[in-house]
Amino acid sequence: MSDEDAERSDTRRLPTLDKKPDGADGATPSTADTPATGTADHDRVRRFWSARRVPAALVALVLLAAAGLLLYDVAAVRADRPAMAWRRWLARELGTRHLDNPWVLGAAAVAVVLGIWLIVLAVTPGLRQVLPMRPAAPGIRAGLDRAAAALVLRDRAMEVAGVQSVRVAVSRRKAKTHAVSHFRELDEVRADLDTSLGEGLRQLGLAHELRLTVDVRRPKKR
Repeated sequence: MSDEDAERSDTRRLPTLDKKPDGADGATPSTADTPATGTADHDRVRRFWSARRVPAALVALVLLAAAGLLLYDVAAVRADRPAMAWRRWLARELGTRHLDNPWVLGAAAVAVVLGIWLIVLAVTPGLRQVLPMRPAAPGIRAGLDRAAAALVLRDRAMEVAGVQSVRVAVSRRKAKTHAVSHFRELDEVRADLDTSLGEGLRQLGLAHELRLTVDVRRPKKR
């Protein structure tokens, strides 16, 4: 093997980055050019559903007690024993009172109210104090308590120059801020609060953006 053949075998061509016809190179596009994939997911985020343990336990206990008492009374009657006094009284009242009787109407109204209450509990999610957050990973859900969100926004508002005191109320759709400013122009303080609290709301990572309202006033004169 000659020196020329050895030099040719040890020399390799470096890979080159060829440009595409449309002028884009082969590098990965930046995050600014790629659309946010979480935007579509945010619209599908739903509120957390309450387990309704207390209403379910109360209804179960009432039904269990009523069914057990009725079953015991029926078994006693089948055993040639007299029915309980409450059952005889109930049968007599149902047989003598008309449907337009105030007691019958009152009992029916109570039953209707209880039924509507149970239906509302069944079809509504509850947990109004928990705000759903944007999903950080598939299969993981997170929520933020409204009181905690209000505390975070209050701390950010207190950092604005000129703010003496702040009261923040966070609901499911709004974040209302009432601030008292003892110096600086009110318009300047309001503009700084809008900027600071707007950034704070974005950093909370909520799935549904809250509407921010800011009210700035002077302290009351004593």
